[in-house]
Amino acid sequence: MEEVVKKVDVFQAIADPTRRDVLRLLANKERSIAEISSHYDMSRTAIVKHLNVLTDAGLVNGQKSGREKVYHLQPEPLTEVKQWLDYYEQFWNNKLSRLKFLVENEE
Repeated sequence: MEEVVKKVDVFQAIADPTRRDVLRLLANKERSIAEISSHYDMSRTAIVKHLNVLTDAGLVNGQKSGREKVYHLQPEPLTEVKQWLDYYEQFWNNKLSRLKFLVENEE
């Protein structure tokens, strides 16, 4: 029987502030679960659950290194988030341009 892998949506994965912070940590260097856990006031099991969500979204990858598992950032899926934000950036730019026009042409 074929196993179905459930992929987590990138937006869902980064919705949690702890997971966003874990991504920030991994952007600097790869880290073990113990290293990541030391930054938070939560159990190692809770951190592993966050790492599993990030892994399912393709944002991190963990590899065994001795007795530990070491995680590193895979930023490629964040391109989807950037493209989504880029689309809406035009609305901010339009509003700022309009505000600039109004301020500069105020009588």
